[in-house]
Amino acid sequence: MIYLMQILLFILALIVIRNVVIAIFFYQEIKTAQKRDPAAKSFIEILLLYQGLHALVAYRVGNFFYRMKFFFIARLISQMARFATGIEIHSGATIGKGLFIDHGMGVVVGETAVIGDNVLLYQGVTLGGTGLEKGKRHPTIGNNVVIGGGAKVLGNITIGDNSYIGANAVVIKDVPPNSTVVGVPGRITKQEGKKIDISLDHIHVLDPVMQLIDDLEKRVEDLEKK
Repeated sequence: MIYLMQILLFILALIVIRNVVIAIFFYQEIKTAQKRDPAAKSFIEILLLYQGLHALVAYRVGNFFYRMKFFFIARLISQMARFATGIEIHSGATIGKGLFIDHGMGVVVGETAVIGDNVLLYQGVTLGGTGLEKGKRHPTIGNNVVIGGGAKVLGNITIGDNSYIGANAVVIKDVPPNSTVVGVPGRITKQEGKKIDISLDHIHVLDPVMQLIDDLEKRVEDLEKK
């Protein structure tokens, strides 16, 4: 019985130490989650319960082994994280500071993907490739980018800083900075001439096709009046 208690205390101590280390080294990511998720009630809730954070922690560990060329161990860690969180981040990806994966189920980040600082990914996002080519074959995501739920960003393309990819968009071409992209395939739309806000509501994204149709209807009405 004494030995069992000692083992349990040892395991508890390891868990406490692990959480303290995560709280220190992933402080910025936790604070980002608090800022961007209105459902986040406390620092400790994010630390213990947010699968996006857990997936990111596993990625950092796996990325260390990947850079040391222990590819099997790195892959094993990423697959264990996928099983536990529903988020698959390849250990070879490059990820900056302040990444927040909201909900996260079904998120996939490819091996050569590059993610900048303060990026927000919603559930079902794929940063994937388009073929069997070697080398850089996944997207490069700039800083302060928001990618909406279910969006697919495919191939060796670049998404410029401060851009917003709408929910379920499929993006296969480069996107300039400060842009908003919607639709399949992705089309760039203006937000009334304003820079995109990181907290933009998904339902208030303008569709360029509908904008064009509205313009055509107005022109037809003007011509009919003449």
